[in-house]
Amino acid sequence: MDPTREACLAGYRRALQELNSWLENASTPDLKRKSAGTRWTNEELLFHMVFGYMIVRSLLPLVRVVGRLPRSWGKRFAAMLDAATGPFDVVNFWGSRAAAMVYDRRRMGRKLETTMTALALRLERESPDSLARSMPFPTRWDPSSQLT
Repeated sequence: MDPTREACLAGYRRALQELNSWLENASTPDLKRKSAGTRWTNEELLFHMVFGYMIVRSLLPLVRVVGRLPRSWGKRFAAMLDAATGPFDVVNFWGSRAAAMVYDRRRMGRKLETTMTALALRLERESPDSLARSMPFPTRWDPSSQLT
């Protein structure tokens, strides 16, 4: 396996280990406490990080299509997404807050593990050409938009 893929897989393993460590060692009051710098609780913020991997998995087909389009089309697509930052931030905040009630400390570790397993299997099947493709992404979608 090439070093780039191995580094990516090592990152998946590290993120899963760190999440599981946080979930095992945090008390219920720790998880229910507001996180520093966001409007989420610590548990909601942890889920939001899990959700990021879930979104990556879901958006792979879109990235595959947009990555094959001319770069100018990808830039226009990213600009449209940037224009939707306001509504995105609202859905992003409330969606993560609501989903953390389902994927709480008892379920989010398993969800991250199954998501990362699927991402790792997908990564192993990708060709070097597909991994070399890229696409422009929105520049205004920033976690700092959730700061208090």
